[in-house]
Amino acid sequence: MIEQAGGDAATVVAAAAALNYYPVAPGVELNVRSGPGTGYGIVRTLSAGASVPIYCQTPGTTVTGYYGTSNIWNNIGTGQYVSDTYVKTGSDGYVTGRCG
Repeated sequence: MIEQAGGDAATVVAAAAALNYYPVAPGVELNVRSGPGTGYGIVRTLSAGASVPIYCQTPGTTVTGYYGTSNIWNNIGTGQYVSDTYVKTGSDGYVTGRCG
């Protein structure tokens, strides 16, 4: 369990339980990048059918993908970003807080 300064275990557990996972576009092996854009290095590739958490979102390189065109990038882990255009969030906009 990860605790934040000033937080108690119940708060940490509640925050983890509230985290949503979103499916990657069908049939897509998605590159995970070290930053919010296509100019950042690929740190790994998600398999087709994967689902990802979105911890925060931030603007970056505009990408045209499976679900349209957007400059929104999803942070799915420390130093790991994927274009929102390949993740089915049900929205063309932000679905969680902005990074930073």
